[in-house]
Amino acid sequence: MTVTIVREDAIAVVTVENPPVNALSQALRQALVDAVAELDADAAVKAVVLICAGRTFIAGADVSEFGKPPQPPHLPDVVASIESAKKPWVAAIHGSALGGGLEVALGCAWRVAVPSASLGLPEVKLGIIPGAGGTVRLPRLIGPAAAVDLVTSGSPLGAKKARELGLVDAVLEGDLRTGAIAFATEVAEKSSPPPISDRVVPAVGAGFWENAEKAVAAKAKREVAPLRALAALRKASETDFASAMEFERETFLELRGSAQAAALRHVFFAERAALRPPELAGITPRDIRSAAVIGGGTMGAGIAAALRDAGLPVVLIERDKVVVERGLANVRAIYQGSVKRGRITQSVADERMAGIIGGDDYGLLGDTDLVIEAVFEDLAVKRAVFEKLSSVCRPDAVLATNTSYLDPGAISEGVSHPELFLGLHFFSPAQFMKLLEIVPTKRTAPEVLATGFALARLLGKVPVRAGICDGFIGNRILKVTRAQAERVLLSGATPSTVDAAMRAFGLPMGPFEAQDLGGLDIAAFQRKAARERCEAPFAPVADRLCAIERFGQKTGGGWYDYQPGDRAPKPSETVAKIIAEEAVGRPQRVWDDAAIADAILLPMVNEATCILEERVALRAADIDLVKIHGYGFPRWRGGPMHYAEARGLTEVVAVLEGLAADGLAEPPCEALRRAAQAGRFSALAE
Repeated sequence: MTVTIVREDAIAVVTVENPPVNALSQALRQALVDAVAELDADAAVKAVVLICAGRTFIAGADVSEFGKPPQPPHLPDVVASIESAKKPWVAAIHGSALGGGLEVALGCAWRVAVPSASLGLPEVKLGIIPGAGGTVRLPRLIGPAAAVDLVTSGSPLGAKKARELGLVDAVLEGDLRTGAIAFATEVAEKSSPPPISDRVVPAVGAGFWENAEKAVAAKAKREVAPLRALAALRKASETDFASAMEFERETFLELRGSAQAAALRHVFFAERAALRPPELAGITPRDIRSAAVIGGGTMGAGIAAALRDAGLPVVLIERDKVVVERGLANVRAIYQGSVKRGRITQSVADERMAGIIGGDDYGLLGDTDLVIEAVFEDLAVKRAVFEKLSSVCRPDAVLATNTSYLDPGAISEGVSHPELFLGLHFFSPAQFMKLLEIVPTKRTAPEVLATGFALARLLGKVPVRAGICDGFIGNRILKVTRAQAERVLLSGATPSTVDAAMRAFGLPMGPFEAQDLGGLDIAAFQRKAARERCEAPFAPVADRLCAIERFGQKTGGGWYDYQPGDRAPKPSETVAKIIAEEAVGRPQRVWDDAAIADAILLPMVNEATCILEERVALRAADIDLVKIHGYGFPRWRGGPMHYAEARGLTEVVAVLEGLAADGLAEPPCEALRRAAQAGRFSALAE
């Protein structure tokens, strides 16, 4: 049963129960329409409370219906039936009222919420806009300015802010059901406010919509839905309700079938699945109530801040007292930066710093549940750390290494309990970056691997299990990105044209800008290690730049020149000369943006397919998450694997064959050819 009706004197309580998030399935939509008709016919009922069982109010559409034609009754009709009911409906909100859930609440005459509730219209994050009156009713209720912020960002509001805007009529302390019935009893004796659909949108000043369009476009970058949502809000403000509803619905249906919506739905489902991978079903993670970080540099401080943000007490260990103080200062600087940007208050920053103990004595870790090593990327140094940890930590403590390239299995040699050891590859800055590559060794126990995923959920990160190889998933692909960017350079392009092409594709910055920001010396260190393993990484220009200590912004020059105090990249004559020298004897061509993007992106897909075939990644969607959350691949393109499938794997293979024939890429691997025959990467697992 999705809906039950209980009468409390003159108040009918309609309870929605459609676990786990009370999604608006066809059955629920029909049950709500039926409830309106039943209660309208009951003369004893004076008002109706709409409440939900479980952990949340209606949290949106039924995701199982995504991509399928909706079945009647359609949600706009459900909302209209509630709005036109003879008895006033009161939405009693706990948890989240999102998307269609909020639109249902907007159909009610009144809305009340518990203090912890959140309300929002997140549709733009799925490449669509609200489709059941959200863009039409909301500006009539809270005004155009607040509606623009809520709808075009897709971000939810807390109950207190929603009350200030007039989105909810009361914030109720104590038991929601009891309070909502009392509220409904009171308003039943009053005249109900006019339906939102009968209200007018407050006037805005001259230039409001034009200024809003500029602001939304700047934030949306290449995403289509935010600007289309703004257009729907403007239509709602400048025309009658029925015309605005028609415009919203047409826009919603058009966007629902778009490539961006398909890509964003893919990412949405991938993120949901990543938190609880099927191979760990039924495995209970270890309880983590305290943590420690070894190393207080940029990465270690970021990890410590992320752990504290999640409420864990943290011990920060460094080699001596001077460096301990430096590490604590690094963490403090993170929090002061957040205070300065208005993300947290000073009291919150103080409270989080108070939960960090710094020291140079490993004995402080005797009762710690989880210890994460974040020292210099050197095998001997890391092994020495874990030798100490094995002697002082509890026998059941989980030990983790934050390594970007090294083999966690090799690092764990000599650890007393290797089954409690795993790799946790954070991305910098660790307090902000969402990606966490979780790298088990052959001896990592399943419950310890599950603990890594549980930790990611606690930290609000997107976890991806990665197998052991040089660079795991993300950095292994990054090596191909950099090599391909140099191949394009040596065949006629310039750093600025390559970077511009990749920005045009949707990346936040190009490969050469990114290298200058992070430092060319980091990749050079990895190439040196690769050559010691008898590998032959391709970086002729980058190697020469590092030889003359052009390491990027920090040295005033890398792929570009930089003026003191100015991070704007300037073309470098030195770099141009080196490129010209290295390009001697190589065929030259004229590159356009699309060809540059293909020459860089499609070899990445080829390498990613090898990663998938080797089971370094278990799913193509995991690779997409790594590239989106760790390397800035545009979310609205769905990640490189989704992009390749949407484009057509047969075409991807053909383009790669052409690049390979010109010496500009490796030929497509056999796994990619097999996937192309099937039309999908999932065929590789069959």
